[in-house]
Amino acid sequence: MAHFSKISENNEVLQVLTLEDKYCMDKNNNFSETVGQAYLEKHNNWPANLWIQTSYNTSRNQHLKGGTPLRGNYAGVGHIWDLENNVFLPPKPFPSWVKHLESASWKSPIGDAPTITEEQSLQNQEQTHRWGYIWDEDNQSWNLVDFMI
Repeated sequence: MAHFSKISENNEVLQVLTLEDKYCMDKNNNFSETVGQAYLEKHNNWPANLWIQTSYNTSRNQHLKGGTPLRGNYAGVGHIWDLENNVFLPPKPFPSWVKHLESASWKSPIGDAPTITEEQSLQNQEQTHRWGYIWDEDNQSWNLVDFMI
């Protein structure tokens, strides 16, 4: 089965459809994204160039079964199609965040959240606390919070 995302003219994923492989085979019985796009255009009244193949097994630019990742992430409704980089990105979480193409994701302008301490991790395991960091867009910083409060 192949998966294709329907893209708006603003590069937003509107829909994802599953298509049987037989509708994507060329004259030599080889899988072809272009053939699948033409089939979808004909049967869905949406331009072929706005149907982009996506892989159910790709997340954060890794193939979950060890294969070759396709276009960064499995596209979901609301994801963004980055034509220039040939990648699907989840919705941008904050205005200040920037693309991180290596992981097909967004990163804060100051990097990843800090790591919780060993003591906080132990408290999380014991379920006496639930420590974690959340992004503070106004102050451009990571804030440590206890989610159990």
